[in-house]
Amino acid sequence: MQHRTALFALHLGAVCFGLSGIFGKLALAAPLVIVFGRALFAVGALGLFSRLAETTRRLSWRHRLALAAAGLLLGGHWWTFFIAVKVSGVAVATLGFASFPAFTVLLEGILFRERIRPMEWLVVGLVCLGLVLVTPHFDFGSEATLGLVWAILSGLLFALVSVSNRATTKGVEPAQAALWQNLGILVCTLPLVWSVLPGVRALDWLWIALLGLLCTALAHSLFVASLRVLNARSASVVFALEPVYGILFAWWLFNEEPGLRMLFGGALILLATLISARLSKHAPSVDDLS
Repeated sequence: MQHRTALFALHLGAVCFGLSGIFGKLALAAPLVIVFGRALFAVGALGLFSRLAETTRRLSWRHRLALAAAGLLLGGHWWTFFIAVKVSGVAVATLGFASFPAFTVLLEGILFRERIRPMEWLVVGLVCLGLVLVTPHFDFGSEATLGLVWAILSGLLFALVSVSNRATTKGVEPAQAALWQNLGILVCTLPLVWSVLPGVRALDWLWIALLGLLCTALAHSLFVASLRVLNARSASVVFALEPVYGILFAWWLFNEEPGLRMLFGGALILLATLISARLSKHAPSVDDLS
């Protein structure tokens, strides 16, 4: 793969991730059903990819269970994100989720006793200020504020996924780790949604299938392929554009036109994400991405 092709694949992967909120809004099913369906289709695609790639290593059951447990955090991130999409729209949900770099900085400082550098405190400050600007007024009775709270919780859970991946994905192929994480989601959500699955519309299954195939399996595959040519820092900067793609699609498809205040707040959050990517000491794992 040439450098230009790898860069195109990377941007295409970021676009696929950015479409998560779009497909989540198009599907009228409950958020937990969407999470189940996304994991279902992702497991099928990732299982096929892992078999064709023939690069997987044999994992102990203890390691598999650890990956599946990390998958529950990922499933929680998806669930809260789709609730935010349903409540307040794609733009607010995407920007609230983009707060995860601030949570990652704080969690790594607490859990791994890593010193938080001044520039990392700047990341936290920019995210906090950006979130204040994203919502015009904080009224917990309003849908915008409630959706933002769910989106911020989604960002916290995503940060927990990123931190847990430091301990669970070492030496594991990204697609293999994603496969076991999605299996964990699948097994745990099936008993909760089994009774309502017959009532899910065929059109909703289409959106959910696209969510699992494009926004999970294909996006992961493109990310892995591009990293064979590009360095991880360049990749992390491109993937910081994921919220931008999501907001642009929502603007185009659902007429969710962001106001000037929201745009400024989103710009601060995006700036924080870019700074966080530049400061990162650790190469981003494909499994850290939603």
